[in-house]
Amino acid sequence: MYTKQEIILKSYREGKSQRAISKELGISRKTVKRYITEFEVHLQSGLPAQEAVTEYLSSPPAYQPGKRGKLKLTVEVREAIDRLLAANEEKKQQGLRKQLLKKCDIHALLKEQGIAIGYTSVCNYIKEKQGKSAPREAFIRQDYVLGSVCEFDWGEIKLFIDGKLTRFQLAVFTGAYSNYRYAIIYQRQDTLAFMESHVGFFEYLQGVYKEMVYDNMRVAVSKFVGRHEKEPTQALLQLRGHYHFSHRFCNIYRGNEKGHVERSVEYIRRKSFGVKCHFADLEEAADWLDKTTASLNNTTQKLTGKTANELLEEERAALLPLPARLLCSDQIQLRVDKYATVSYKTNRYSVPDCLVGDFVQAKIMSHELWFYHNDRRVAIHPRSYQKHWWIIKIDHYLETFQRKPGALAGSVALASSGYLKELYEAHFVGEPRNFIDLLDYCSRHGITDEKLKQAVTQLTQNPIKSLTTERVKALLGNKQEDLPLPEWTQTTAMAKSQLQQVSALIN
Repeated sequence: MYTKQEIILKSYREGKSQRAISKELGISRKTVKRYITEFEVHLQSGLPAQEAVTEYLSSPPAYQPGKRGKLKLTVEVREAIDRLLAANEEKKQQGLRKQLLKKCDIHALLKEQGIAIGYTSVCNYIKEKQGKSAPREAFIRQDYVLGSVCEFDWGEIKLFIDGKLTRFQLAVFTGAYSNYRYAIIYQRQDTLAFMESHVGFFEYLQGVYKEMVYDNMRVAVSKFVGRHEKEPTQALLQLRGHYHFSHRFCNIYRGNEKGHVERSVEYIRRKSFGVKCHFADLEEAADWLDKTTASLNNTTQKLTGKTANELLEEERAALLPLPARLLCSDQIQLRVDKYATVSYKTNRYSVPDCLVGDFVQAKIMSHELWFYHNDRRVAIHPRSYQKHWWIIKIDHYLETFQRKPGALAGSVALASSGYLKELYEAHFVGEPRNFIDLLDYCSRHGITDEKLKQAVTQLTQNPIKSLTTERVKALLGNKQEDLPLPEWTQTTAMAKSQLQQVSALIN
């Protein structure tokens, strides 16, 4: 802009030629001519002379860079970005909108593939493909004291468990000072999951935050009193009374009032399940979540230059002491039907067949159900969230099977017993009494399916002897903790050597 002003002033005020101006300023004569020509055209724009001169000399020069090809954004890079965008569209069709890859995730995946490209180039290309994004909400940054505030929220995730798309709930905690994140997967967003998540989080920290922040979730807010006041649920009151923390509710539709955990839900869900959402079982998904969350907590934060783990260590001394563990469960009384099962939430769970017609006390937890009779625990089952399932243990029907052995082959108890069904079909078809006798022996001596399988495998390797209940019981009875090898397995190598020597003599 200074050079532009000097050219115009020297030309019109001092009357110097273009050649003289070029030599004096040390620039090309074509550049001098271009600025003088632009000035003359601007004077003819119709503005007053003084205003036209002032406007032209006050505006910086504009350059026309032209259309240059993008060196980094090659055809291969565009195709890689398009594939990731197509994967996002496929997730949208499957209802996984909350697990889409963001621009920063796409850039990170490109870097992992060895593609050297800037984040701005990726954003500009995606913006050209998708158009402008919606305006974002502004947030007010807060200053927090050590160990003072922790925020809680739920987040929905959809995972493919053993090939089946299933919906789960993610319970997420985030410390306001340290930004430390903790997450657990639950089947439902219910009171038991709400309480168990808090108990697990406090046990993990070995301390309690002074204040917990919630939105207007049903498991925390019992009812609204007036326009702004909310009454907490019995579960929240029980947690408060046991762990001695205070609570605060956000205003309606104001998630920014607990912005740490709002961000954490989206961040953990995207980083954990945006890339991988297919798992063999729920335990594998939980392990993947723990691994990803640990990695996020070990990442250096931009503002503080420390990791969340380091900041949490600073907070530990300021946390409230941890009291004894709070037991979270529902207690109900159920009657045992003629199938030796009790019904809960449309599903049936087996108990010992001697309790038919009696009442049992059920202790309901988010992952398990415990059943008691006369203050003695008689059964434990994993909790099912399916509809109209039968959760059966064959050990609960041994007394009935001894009186009705013919009912074993077609029973639901045998069909749902896993390895025991394979063992029956392979060696005991037509001999239900012998199989029931073996099951009774294993039940009375606490022999697991793994130990039984180990013993059967050792016996079935014998090419001479057949598998019988007596041989299995004899092998199990020798030493249940560490099953010995049968005698024939120790002499097999020697026998083969002797046979080879005899064959050589005969030949």
